[in-house]
Amino acid sequence: MAFNHGALDATLAAAAGDDAALLRELRAAFIESAMRQLDLLKRARCDGNWHVAAMRLKGLAASFNAEDLLQAAEIALHAAPGEPMAIREVEGVLARFSRAQTADLRRDARR
Repeated sequence: MAFNHGALDATLAAAAGDDAALLRELRAAFIESAMRQLDLLKRARCDGNWHVAAMRLKGLAASFNAEDLLQAAEIALHAAPGEPMAIREVEGVLARFSRAQTADLRRDARR
């Protein structure tokens, strides 16, 4: 899955305007919320809990135009509870978002 966080960044930038601190805060809140849903996916042992966590993740991704996360959530939505491949997909996307956030923070600190 190719990583493209441009649409997510554009959505967050539209919400934050020229406020760089707000942009960082929104990005951190997005990642934190997605990580909570990943945790729920990992702990889900029944179809209902798995489905709810996957749908929340999908809704979060759709709300912020995070296409890679949307695709990973869709994979999870159609997988069995606890499916390792589905969890790895979501983890991979969130790891890339986190690395991009860290790189952005370092770049901002140098300015």
